[in-house]
Amino acid sequence: MLDLEALTQAIGDLDEGQVVELLEGFVASKPSSAEANQVVGACQRGMSIVGDFFEKKEYYVGDLIFAGELLNKAIEILKPVIGGENTGKVGSIVVGTVQGDMHDIGKNIFASMVEAAGFVVYDLGIDVPPVAFVEKVKEVKAEILGMSGVLTLAIDSMKATVKALDEAGMRDQVKVIIGGNPVTEEACKQIGADTFTTNAAEGVKICQGWVK
Repeated sequence: MLDLEALTQAIGDLDEGQVVELLEGFVASKPSSAEANQVVGACQRGMSIVGDFFEKKEYYVGDLIFAGELLNKAIEILKPVIGGENTGKVGSIVVGTVQGDMHDIGKNIFASMVEAAGFVVYDLGIDVPPVAFVEKVKEVKAEILGMSGVLTLAIDSMKATVKALDEAGMRDQVKVIIGGNPVTEEACKQIGADTFTTNAAEGVKICQGWVK
């Protein structure tokens, strides 16, 4: 069996070569799906280390983006051995940058990290109107809606989206997480979201907690 701690550390260190080598060797050993899912868990713990380094300002935004890509690559390598019905998918989440805002780096980091953590992600892109969020959440029966924005006008767009969910009778069926520069606890209450975060790694942990 693969050394799970070594794998977790390699992800935390962003050591792509080591991660690929460990995982390819593991897949070649024809493991069971249960063992493969343990390995996915070790990868996700590595992502928590990345998140901690980011919080301590030892890693930067570029490191987070790379970590998300590395984790996606790890999951790709493991796909042949992550068994049958359990593909490790834990829930579904619709994400997007709200109407009037064109910034997507924070949203992209969050989307890649939450996908690597086992969620099915429906990324609607930038400048997304409230009705588009509502329609997608309804279509895919998403458990979570993640909205991002950098401009102060994003607050109004987020508020309008939550209102649209409410009017569609769907607000109590979906958890709403918001993120971005203008988002504060006060803004979160005003918008009617369930929670807010300005840290993608923390956001992933919150979403995981919701679907457990």
